[in-house]
Amino acid sequence: MPIDEHITIVDSGKELRQKLLSAIQKHLDAPDPRIRSLVRIEVPIFSMDPLVWLGMQSDSERMYWRGRHADDRVAMFGVAKVMSGDSRPEYPDLAREVDDFLERPGADLRLYGGMRFDLDRNADHDWYGFPAWRFVLPRFEMHQRGKHTLLCCNLVLPEDYAVRDALIQQVQELCFPDSGQEKVQQQEKKSPQVPKPVSRVDNPGFEGWKAQVNWSLDAFHRDLVDKVVLARRVDFSFQQAPDPVSLLHILEDATPNCFHFLFTSQEGVFLGATPERLFFRRGREVTSEAVAGTRPRGETSDDDQAYMASLLDSEKDQREHAFVRERIRDVLGGLCDSVSVDENATEMRLAQGRHLVSRVSGRLREGVTDFHLLEQLPPTPAVGGVPTEIALEAIHSLEDFDRGWYAGPVGWIGRDSAEFAVALRCGVVRGSQLSLFSGAGLVQGSDPGSEWIEIEQKITDFTKIIGLEIRTAD
Repeated sequence: MPIDEHITIVDSGKELRQKLLSAIQKHLDAPDPRIRSLVRIEVPIFSMDPLVWLGMQSDSERMYWRGRHADDRVAMFGVAKVMSGDSRPEYPDLAREVDDFLERPGADLRLYGGMRFDLDRNADHDWYGFPAWRFVLPRFEMHQRGKHTLLCCNLVLPEDYAVRDALIQQVQELCFPDSGQEKVQQQEKKSPQVPKPVSRVDNPGFEGWKAQVNWSLDAFHRDLVDKVVLARRVDFSFQQAPDPVSLLHILEDATPNCFHFLFTSQEGVFLGATPERLFFRRGREVTSEAVAGTRPRGETSDDDQAYMASLLDSEKDQREHAFVRERIRDVLGGLCDSVSVDENATEMRLAQGRHLVSRVSGRLREGVTDFHLLEQLPPTPAVGGVPTEIALEAIHSLEDFDRGWYAGPVGWIGRDSAEFAVALRCGVVRGSQLSLFSGAGLVQGSDPGSEWIEIEQKITDFTKIIGLEIRTAD
């Protein structure tokens, strides 16, 4: 809750800590175990890039979220509440637990987190530290909306009475520029730096990739499967460990019109910039998107128009896209009173590429929760295939790595709304290694070389900021 709607904007780190401490102590110094509520303390502060602030905090438990078109950025640090599990959740039980928590009297707060692509597969070493699913109420948030910036602290009562002293210590350890807004502006002018990698390893290499695509083409010919989405992992090693927040900072500037996210585990940091929405819900109204079919951007205006026309006119890409649209329509049709579907795919234009996109919207039936959507929508044919179960079996058989949270849902759940994206164009930073993940939808008519280049173009958002060109199929 706001301390005072008319408070003067705080312009120094010392004063920020004092304001937070004063408000926290007001709530916690007279414990009442009968109080069961959610409290949000908000302090209006000088304008500051949330990612600059996030980069100043310790490595433990940092998160970040920015919606695709929203002028709304949230950098988060620390944990006030966590819900997680190492296997497929019991969705009705999880929905009740989340609802019971968020419906406490008081502030309307959000839980941020995500899930594995395959909840039935155990994590391998690439994803140790990332549970099957995890949702967190952050302790501290720097929330920037338009020209306004708030420093927030979330309290959970009565639980936080028991951690009063530790919470006060956390506030005292929060980092800020020493001299307020002037210092911030000087710091934000400094461009984040990313070291150059010293090696690259492709999994699979092109010969292995060609064998996987040819296996898929044979499966299509024998009517075993209609579509399968196969992924590649590219590992970059560095002499100096790259800073994940600096990576995301540069990535955010280079990838407008995307969802940007960062989640921390005990073993690494998962971050990315994805164009694909899984669903957005406000009240009972829900919207999802079918995104499939890819072309690059052109070097010239004429080239760009030619690529757009090629995508819109491509029978193969339209067929691949239709699989995704029909599956999402079927899922929402089973959860909604009514469903509306774009009849024709249009272009989603990005900084480095373009996709076909169709929107599917509906009005959820009474009793349908966000966890019904999280249980039934993923994996869509945009990241799995058709039929789903057979495509997943092919992915398990052919891919020599764990997808982990790649291609899984990431986002947030609130009291009256929720938003999740599909975690694409993403990577994991573990020490001095950055692992990037990206995939291509294969259907009858796919070509190994073309699909390799498509994936290279998708990871270009990352490779360009570390000074690398795409690797051709040879």
